[in-house]
Amino acid sequence: MKRAALAAFANLIDLPDLRIAPTGKLSVGRVRIELLSGLTVALALVPEAVAFAFVAGVGPLVGLYAAFIVGLITALIGGRPGMISGATGALAVVMVALVADHGIEYLFATVVLMGLIQISAGVLRWGKFIRLVPHPVMLGFVNGLAIVIFMAQLAQFKRPGSVEISGHGAGGGEWLTGLPLAMMLGLTALTMVIIWVTPRITRVIPAPLLGIGITAALVIGLGLDVPVVGDLASIKGGLPTLHVPMVPLNLETLEIILPYAVILAAIGLIESLLTLNLVGEMTGQRGGASQECIAQGVANTVTGFFGGMGGCAMIGQSMINVNSGGRTRISGLTAALFLLIFILFGAPLIERIPLASLVGVMFMVVIGTFAWNSLKILARVPLTDAFVIVLVTVVTVISDLAMAVVVGVIVSALAYAWNAAKRIGARSYRTPEGAKVYQIRGPLFFGSADGFIELFDVKNDPGAVIVDFEDSRVVDQSALQAIEAVAAKYESAGKRLQLRHLSRDCHRLLQRAGHLMIDSDDDPDYAVAVDYGVRTGILGGH
Repeated sequence: MKRAALAAFANLIDLPDLRIAPTGKLSVGRVRIELLSGLTVALALVPEAVAFAFVAGVGPLVGLYAAFIVGLITALIGGRPGMISGATGALAVVMVALVADHGIEYLFATVVLMGLIQISAGVLRWGKFIRLVPHPVMLGFVNGLAIVIFMAQLAQFKRPGSVEISGHGAGGGEWLTGLPLAMMLGLTALTMVIIWVTPRITRVIPAPLLGIGITAALVIGLGLDVPVVGDLASIKGGLPTLHVPMVPLNLETLEIILPYAVILAAIGLIESLLTLNLVGEMTGQRGGASQECIAQGVANTVTGFFGGMGGCAMIGQSMINVNSGGRTRISGLTAALFLLIFILFGAPLIERIPLASLVGVMFMVVIGTFAWNSLKILARVPLTDAFVIVLVTVVTVISDLAMAVVVGVIVSALAYAWNAAKRIGARSYRTPEGAKVYQIRGPLFFGSADGFIELFDVKNDPGAVIVDFEDSRVVDQSALQAIEAVAAKYESAGKRLQLRHLSRDCHRLLQRAGHLMIDSDDDPDYAVAVDYGVRTGILGGH
């Protein structure tokens, strides 16, 4: 009966990915793992949401409502089961200036517009462009984010009431010393040891949840005076209610919120899609980028109308979920619902959880997230790739994720273009009829155009010259201009130039540029040859 009920539940909410039991039905054991994983994630979400709300300059419930709504919607319709979304520091550091200058109502309006932009990106299927992010950029991304997560936990090693939480580090405040510091470090280490040992003994309970539970029981049972969740802020509240942002509906408002909305949408999608790829590598899943864009957009649009600060995918909580065994939408859904339960009913208990236990969980996330193998391969990979890994890591730490990824992609693209440009070359030989053939090798594009022109010896070549592109490709307008330049040189010397073996896409490119194409009997596979003189009259006929 239990299996039948669970299968009916999966059918009701249309979650076919939950059917992972060998019999094709939803396993009771799987649901137990998913529920416990969701509870673990919810406990870790509380201090993060409160901290990021402080970063943005808004109340703690604004962050908690965002974590609940964004987490709930993306769990239901997101592109990768097992991913966790909520309020994040990457977005909070952008929001702080908007809230300070214009107030919280403009933040809500910005979050709504941010969501609409993300929905548009999903509908237009722009999420697929995340595949253009090179692997060295991904390594730099996870390394930088691991360092940022580590630095963010340092704020908990400061005295309650003196901590100024920041997006990338510990901020200002007075550090703990003496016995308070020793207890904080000891409880953090205890939690980490429990998380490390538990999988070697049992997998009935997720290791992070057991670590939090044992440490909390120890602190409460012994009455230890250590920082707890309640020292950050009270998390008690009611259900989020519909709230239309109270801003003037005019062009001036749009001018204020649009730049912030575009930046937030870009950062949110980049972080979400990179997390989607990372979780996909760990769980063996593929695709879902455009669906994730739409899910993030719907979640943020709804959040803006219910008093939340918006959010995106959270790599730290996603790693907690995956490492705890969460693989389906149930874990994300459970995390969001448990978070709401904490807000409505569980605040007195949750506020007694020691921060050290949550810091220990996040430190284990840092250890698991950092790509330690990247340190070994730095000396073995090409110098450019090693540079990109380090560059993206550093920029992620000192700036933000979006900037780091953009910089990494640009540097990688420039390096590729430079290497491809050096591959242009030609082998030349004479035909029995006395014509000289240049057999081009390598791609012809903006980076190799000058090198292509330098291949030809116009002065000493015979009257008939053939350029064979069988081992090359004409890529862009710069390549066409280079061909034009070579043709002009041979025309000035009174010599005839013919192009052969252009691929069909190159054929179309030349047609769009206005060049006349002629079928060639000696080119049956490609059915393409180009004779500039036929169209322009400046060269000899075919």
